[in-house]
Amino acid sequence: MTVQGSRPTSGAPATAGRRGRRPLAALAGLLAAAVALGVGELVAATIGPSSSPVVAVGDSAITLTPEAVKSFAISTFGEDDKIALVVGMLVVIALYALVIGLVGLRSRRLGAAGIALFGVVGVLAAVTRPTGGIVDGLPSLVGVFAGIVALLALLAPLQTTPPAPAAAPAARPATPSGEGAATRLRDALAAGDRKGAGMDRRRFFLTSGAAVGVAAVAGGGGRLLQQRFDVAGDRQDLVLPRPASPAPVLPAGADLSGEVEGLTPLFTPNREFYRVDTAITVPQIRPTDYRLALTGMFDSPRSYTLADLFGRDDLVERDITLSCVSNEVGGRLAGTARWLGVPLGALLRENGVRAGSTQLVCRSKDGMTIGAPTRSALEVQDAMLALGMNGEPLPVEHGFPVRMLIPGLYGYVSACKWITGIEATTFEAFDPYWVERDWAAEAPIKVFSRVDTPAPLRAFPAGRRPIAGVAWAQTRGIARVEVRVDDADWVDAELSTQVDADLWRQWVLPYDFTPGRHAVTVRATDGEGRTQTEERARPFPSGATGWHTVQVVAR
Repeated sequence: MTVQGSRPTSGAPATAGRRGRRPLAALAGLLAAAVALGVGELVAATIGPSSSPVVAVGDSAITLTPEAVKSFAISTFGEDDKIALVVGMLVVIALYALVIGLVGLRSRRLGAAGIALFGVVGVLAAVTRPTGGIVDGLPSLVGVFAGIVALLALLAPLQTTPPAPAAAPAARPATPSGEGAATRLRDALAAGDRKGAGMDRRRFFLTSGAAVGVAAVAGGGGRLLQQRFDVAGDRQDLVLPRPASPAPVLPAGADLSGEVEGLTPLFTPNREFYRVDTAITVPQIRPTDYRLALTGMFDSPRSYTLADLFGRDDLVERDITLSCVSNEVGGRLAGTARWLGVPLGALLRENGVRAGSTQLVCRSKDGMTIGAPTRSALEVQDAMLALGMNGEPLPVEHGFPVRMLIPGLYGYVSACKWITGIEATTFEAFDPYWVERDWAAEAPIKVFSRVDTPAPLRAFPAGRRPIAGVAWAQTRGIARVEVRVDDADWVDAELSTQVDADLWRQWVLPYDFTPGRHAVTVRATDGEGRTQTEERARPFPSGATGWHTVQVVAR
């Protein structure tokens, strides 16, 4: 029983008030982060898309991510791996921001320090990129300042001093037990807290609306202004030169996809061609600004403009299949295009590449380094600096305006996109990006075959149906494809007419399926008589191996 004149306990209402402020404090942290990122995007519009805090941190995350995680991301998300990375980063930033808001409710200084820490990460990521500089850290620096200001403004309405309860009138008679006065006072405090005692809700939500506006306008405006760096218009204005050596006319029977539903076409449209690289933002290089510098072990190194390359009289056009080393057995990270370019061997010889050079270190506009064997660049007939793809200038995401490709090698040791430099050196003198991460220094493409149709676990009517797919072994060609259904004997499939050893071949085997579930397996043999191994191996460190098997259902 409470005696007359005793003070009621006000801890419960105060605790409830703090609990009511916590969700709003977390929201404050989230909105402050949005302001920081939005302002960062706006400032990046004056410098370049790669200086964006999200892009800079994302690029660093890619560099620091263990190879096992990268392989998982590529095998799981394929060409959407960078989208998945950015989404994952934004989720982490959001969670971090929520915590910062809660910390800031207790101490504005610690909350501001939390946002500052994120800014430091952004600045370091931007300035330490291979192509980064001091100015690239400016978007993160300005963004974090805006974020701190936003956080303090948002937290201020939540940290106002609660009004002191009015004293009870002296003349008011108390009940004998005093319980009536205590009850009335507790009710008054609780009601005051519910109405916002200890915080100014109206001010908080007005400030929140302003923060949302700043984040949206700055972020959206920044992204819009960054489009001025886009070179799509410059690309459309380019007219490809005519090759001195056009691609051979395709013989009859070279493409069977029109006869077999679900079979991969001989050529892959540009919009569907696979893309695997580490660039979150695609490098934008204006044709008039392009330079390719040859350095290192050359007798007469020089640089080339895009006009120099377009104006050569030895341009070739070739049909070549490319394949990514990250391709799992049965994977889709492969495609064929008609490429137009400068013969790489001729370019190297005319600049006097020295016999002691064993490696060409190719440098991309985004700072990537790719190491290619000098021997392959000189000896592989169709190795080139590609300028065109399927009758048009290279798409920006596939290396515009110039990329390198050497048939017979996986892309990470041959297909440098946005190439701006070739240094003739040795394997002992330099480890390129992927070799530093323990991938093989030289990676010839393995014999590979894939079942395209029937699709796995998709039911179809029992009876006669084609089994079909593609197989490739660059520079060696495909001589034979065999198919096995369940535990039956291997059967030779019909091959499409061979066009070139650098081009994949389609294969088809008509088969009478009985009702039930069946395992369809394929293996290929290259032009040198080497049959695809059954032994399963993951892509790391030099490419996947194994027979592709699909489970199909006939009804």
